[in-house]
Amino acid sequence: MGMASVIPFKDHALARLRARLGAVEEANQDLIAFARGHSGAVSAIHEAVVAAIEADSVDDLLHVVTQEWPLILGIDAVALALIVGDKAFRADGNGIHEVEPQLLLRSIERVDGVSMRKVEHGHPLFGPACDLIRSEALIRIECDPPLPVGLIALGQRSELDLDARHGSELLMFLGRSLAAIIRRWLVNPDN
Repeated sequence: MGMASVIPFKDHALARLRARLGAVEEANQDLIAFARGHSGAVSAIHEAVVAAIEADSVDDLLHVVTQEWPLILGIDAVALALIVGDKAFRADGNGIHEVEPQLLLRSIERVDGVSMRKVEHGHPLFGPACDLIRSEALIRIECDPPLPVGLIALGQRSELDLDARHGSELLMFLGRSLAAIIRRWLVNPDN
């Protein structure tokens, strides 16, 4: 077997390798672009959780969630609703409002972990802002009885294409973290 028969094969293999590298490079660029957006989301979620951990009272925690989280997360509205004992309330940008526990319980039961969707108008939890909301994420907050259960509602005026799988993992983390912080405040109010 002479050298001449190897060279065409080598050229062909090199051309195939270059084509495959081109495709990998393209996929890699997409991955890098996704990861940049994703890591931005990861660090925003981490920053939101740290801000909540640093709250030094329940009132301060509600302020952080409804006033600071929208800025940290780059969204338009955050509302939090909880059922505590036989009472229920929701907190939004306008303060704290009592709500009917059964209505809230029905809303909570409809959300399995995290629900992300485009909407004509937002969930009633957003209060007056609900008419402006076009994309929302509802995150279930679960604590063992007698501790509260609830929902976090994140709202956006523009329609968002949320990466459902990675997005919901991040939002589950946000919900679980907030549940742990709420548990801490209600079980050890002095700590």
